[in-house]
Amino acid sequence: MGKKSKDARIQVILECTEHKNSGMPGTSRYVTTKNKKNTSERMELKKYNPILKKVTVHKEIK
Repeated sequence: MGKKSKDARIQVILECTEHKNSGMPGTSRYVTTKNKKNTSERMELKKYNPILKKVTVHKEIK
């Protein structure tokens, strides 16, 4: 077993799609990491939005 490189893991920002479309002020964003070799497409996770007070779909931005 050799050493594993940390170059494959990158930091990504997840933003709430429902809140963005609602027109309400503020944003709901989460920061996480992903392995870009295993997950090349953009991430979608269900996360809690404290402004809307419910769980919504958050998509990777940038």
